[in-house]
Amino acid sequence: MPTRRSPREREIRAIPKVELHQHVDGSIPLRTSWSLMTRHGLNPVPTLREMRRLLQVQADESGSLLDYLDKFHFPLWITQFYENIQRVTRDIVEEAYGHGVRILELRYSPAIHTFAGLSLRQAIRAVLSGMNGAARRHPDLEVGLIVISMRQHGPHIAKIVARQAIAEAQHLHERTGVVGFDLAGAERGSPPGLFREAYEIARKGGLGVTVHAGEDEGPDRIWEAIDSLGADRIGHGCAAVLDRALLRRLARDRLLVECCITSNRQTRAVRPEDVHPIFTFLEKGIPVAVCTDNTTVSGTDQTRENALLLERLSLSGIEAIHREAAAHSFVRRVPAFTERRGQIAGRPARPRPPRRRSGR
Repeated sequence: MPTRRSPREREIRAIPKVELHQHVDGSIPLRTSWSLMTRHGLNPVPTLREMRRLLQVQADESGSLLDYLDKFHFPLWITQFYENIQRVTRDIVEEAYGHGVRILELRYSPAIHTFAGLSLRQAIRAVLSGMNGAARRHPDLEVGLIVISMRQHGPHIAKIVARQAIAEAQHLHERTGVVGFDLAGAERGSPPGLFREAYEIARKGGLGVTVHAGEDEGPDRIWEAIDSLGADRIGHGCAAVLDRALLRRLARDRLLVECCITSNRQTRAVRPEDVHPIFTFLEKGIPVAVCTDNTTVSGTDQTRENALLLERLSLSGIEAIHREAAAHSFVRRVPAFTERRGQIAGRPARPRPPRRRSGR
């Protein structure tokens, strides 16, 4: 029996949405995970209800970024196989499409899906194959993949991952490909500047670059992501509200912040009593994207995340956010390399003004 939806929910679902920050591992639909686990005899608990507690953040859990990341443990058991990665990706895309997403950038760390023998290339191609399969069913859907390097793997592995991401880049293939490069994992102890060379490789290869920054550390990490890594966008960026000069820089350079309201509260990047930074970003003229981060881990979806904005914004205001976010999509941007007279011409890098911190 279909779920009965309220008129307001139907209105929110009908908004064409732009999803720029959604992880594959943390967004596998619960029933898909359960189906694959039971098929392979890998289910650690006997019921779907118990499995939900292992995969989703619970209200009685303490809440921190590390506790949140612990929820990614079990999905990795099943995403070590090419056909499983294809399937979970298709199901994620289909679920997002059902919530009105029409531009979708999934992000994914291939290195943590090679434990059963897949190569980095195979791990990336498995996701791209799933995305292409889903996109063929929906001509009005634009999709692309952001490849992640994990901080705990270190700068050397990041360079290897960046090169492999370029080999599968969108502008080098006819079908859906890699459109961006990202750095994720526990922030503390792994400053962005350590990964400068990997980001130089990604930028020179024509990929859009984004960085998880300011989720579990302060504004300095966001400054570093901008000035050292040349970030086009910032993932989470909650700590930016502590630095007025940084807010001005984000607004002036039109650097979009990928905002994940539910997960930010679950990881305590935003305290329960505080207003989410997305509203400050909007007031300061900083472009934002409404993102789910991890639909399964956070127990959310695009409809729910957008509904959270209705406290302060109208439906037309929410629509405007998504229209602006589309302009910052790596899927939509002009390819960094274009064929001209048999040569590959590179897009010049955006000039970076010196960092200014006055007025903090």
